[in-house]
Amino acid sequence: MRAVGYQIPAPITDETSLVDIDLPKPVPKSRQLLVEVKAISVNPVDTKVRRSARPEAGTWRVLGWDAAGRVVATGPDASLFKPGDDVFYSGALAPQGTNAEFHLVDERLVGRKPGSLDYAQAAALPLTAVTAFEALFDRLDVKKPVAGVANAILIIGGAGGVGSITVQLARQLTDLTVIATASRPETRDWVLGLGAHHVVDHSRPLAAEVAALGIGAPAFVFSTTNTDRHLAEIAELIAPQGRFGLIDDPQTLDINPFKRKSVSVHWELMFTRSLFETQDMAAQGKHLNELSRLVDAGTIRTTLGETFGPINAANLKRAHALIETGKAKGKIVLEGF
Repeated sequence: MRAVGYQIPAPITDETSLVDIDLPKPVPKSRQLLVEVKAISVNPVDTKVRRSARPEAGTWRVLGWDAAGRVVATGPDASLFKPGDDVFYSGALAPQGTNAEFHLVDERLVGRKPGSLDYAQAAALPLTAVTAFEALFDRLDVKKPVAGVANAILIIGGAGGVGSITVQLARQLTDLTVIATASRPETRDWVLGLGAHHVVDHSRPLAAEVAALGIGAPAFVFSTTNTDRHLAEIAELIAPQGRFGLIDDPQTLDINPFKRKSVSVHWELMFTRSLFETQDMAAQGKHLNELSRLVDAGTIRTTLGETFGPINAANLKRAHALIETGKAKGKIVLEGF
């Protein structure tokens, strides 16, 4: 089967950073599905792994987590899907990812593709949506208000992949006032179109930006990017007894400034459930099925930003390069081989 992989971690400008390769077609075991990949999207985690994770000597690492496709075979213990079912998912931190014609995934991590979306539109959603669901409802517990403060959430990086779906879920599924950050006219328009009540500029001091809205200190802050740069401002602007969540990878995270306000800090990594095969691992499939229902009801829309053509090394290099600039709007999708 055709795939795109690498053997040595390298900058995206390196000729060998991503290479078109041919690999054996995998065979499903246990509760695995074998999915014919129709479309993928690219996430910041792809670029981080490509730069840092070295596969065993002589082997290829195939990146990719988001996928939409069709089930072509199932393992002997699989019962949730059958061949011919259209699915979408973001999978696990496995050594062989979705940048391939066929991919294995545990059925508990899979949802039914929204019928109203094509494969490319569906592929834009899974990883960011699962992250957003978990961050909002499992980690920050936003449906439990913080007494006496503004029932609002500040989403830092509102126009990115995770931010784009978090804005929608927070607006449609909660009664929160949704504040998103964006620093360019096009990204500001993007997050307003997704349902943000207010937009503030993260290139300016955030505490002053939020205070100028006149709604009070928000109960919740969710940071998707540049957390270390904004940490002091977050500590200043968040409400006492508020909840702060993050998903990026600051080299250090000094949470001492939150002590005075008794702010709780919540990490979100959507791979935790699959990595440790937690008892509630199937929650991710349930999140995706709920997302599919919301999309088909017209409540949530795809966050596809750009389509870069077929799945090959050249197009994936373009996608990685754009994501590494930090200026991508929505999700970058590739479709077909």
